[in-house]
Amino acid sequence: MNETMVCAVGNVATQPVYRELAAGPSARFRLAVTARYWDREKNAWTDGHTNFFTVWANRQLATNAAASLGVGDPVVVQGRLKVRTDVREGQSWTSADIDAVAIGHDLARGTSAFRRGSVKGEAAGTGSPQLPEPVWETPVGGEPEEGTADTESPRQPEVAAVT
Repeated sequence: MNETMVCAVGNVATQPVYRELAAGPSARFRLAVTARYWDREKNAWTDGHTNFFTVWANRQLATNAAASLGVGDPVVVQGRLKVRTDVREGQSWTSADIDAVAIGHDLARGTSAFRRGSVKGEAAGTGSPQLPEPVWETPVGGEPEEGTADTESPRQPEVAAVT
């Protein structure tokens, strides 16, 4: 409930590592987030400090991230921030991880072509047959046109009058 949700915009710094675990698929990659600011003296944009985060994805997000992301890709990552401190070989280490809820290409810096993943349990390349587009327009007079099923038009829920 009291989790720190973050949205980080940066570049994929390492190739995603995909693993099939007992709990389901998991993937991780490093995300580089560099602050940019306008340098008035140089009259140009300048790179500031770079923060690195380890991004963790699970289940279907892991599968899709591993198939979609490559080093250098500009991405937007939303998830739960977890900062951990550890002592290794006498030295204190701090790591910042993001348990991703959503990952996507940053369309402000390029284009991307979206492809839906297959439904779990469905054979690759075989999908359910395409259903015809429903008739969304309400014909004049409010009655369905001849030849259209009554189930094709959207229904508004009936509301009982409260007195």
